Amino acid sequence: MRKAVVTGGAGFIGSHICEELVKRGYHVTIIDNLSTGKLPNLELILNNKNVEFVRGSITNSPLLRKLFSGADYVFHQAAIASVPHSVNNPKASHMTNLTGTLNVLVAARDNRVKKVVYASSAAVYGDSPVLPKTEDMIPKPLSPYAVAKLAGEYYCNVFQDIYGLETVSLRYFNVYGPRQDPHSTYAAAIPLFITMALAGKPPMIFGDGEQTRDFAFVKDVAMANVLAAESHASGIFNIGSATKVTVNHLVKLICHLTGNGAIKPVYKDIRTGDILHSVASVTKSKTFSYNPEYNLEEGLKEVIEYLRK
Repeated sequence: MRKAVVTGGAGFIGSHICEELVKRGYHVTIIDNLSTGKLPNLELILNNKNVEFVRGSITNSPLLRKLFSGADYVFHQAAIASVPHSVNNPKASHMTNLTGTLNVLVAARDNRVKKVVYASSAAVYGDSPVLPKTEDMIPKPLSPYAVAKLAGEYYCNVFQDIYGLETVSLRYFNVYGPRQDPHSTYAAAIPLFITMALAGKPPMIFGDGEQTRDFAFVKDVAMANVLAAESHASGIFNIGSATKVTVNHLVKLICHLTGNGAIKPVYKDIRTGDILHSVASVTKSKTFSYNPEYNLEEGLKEVIEYLRK
């Protein structure tokens, strides 16, 4: 039986990766300190005999060395995934997002893991006006979070070149889907917008709403991780929908789908570190058969149903 380890596996994206791995017959070891991850995210698989949950941190190198023993693949999802948090607390962001990544790579190298799939971010592109974003563009990170994610990519490349540890860095664009927490201090936009619309309250938009994003559904992202691991792919790849959507259009669609189409958003000053425009080119990712299956409306309907429950 193939063995996979998922750091941050009780989190939003990590839990969906774990489910996909279980479907494919893997033994899955999940590491999560539950700072943002939640055990209910794993309720569909936690009782499976091939799933092991360990509460722990990627800052604990001896624990990683122990748990990575015999692993074929490591899916490194654990992170403090927030631009505003990194601006407010850059040291904490660095310790988890970069030092933690180095710990993961060292433990994977020492255990001769076949491949590490690293969760990077489209934040590394910064605010370059060039669209779509392609992997060969010069990065221009605008936040400590983006700096740490970019440095993690460099570490992945170096560990492959020097130690022969195969690595893939997936630059996630705006991932959304069920289990994304609308109540966290730094909640992502979509669950916040949906929660407000369901309550009949106006969603809050930072900026004029004409900024654009590429929204990737979490089940497509989970599939991308597994496909990248099982393929011969290495290097850096964008993971998005390749579709540009304004925040104003997003809010209007959410209000319509929740049955509250008359609601108008409230506009606030744009936040430090936020980028204005982003859309992915996924041409390179198609080399390992990545092909997003969900459009925005389909994905939003699943999130709305999840949050209604």
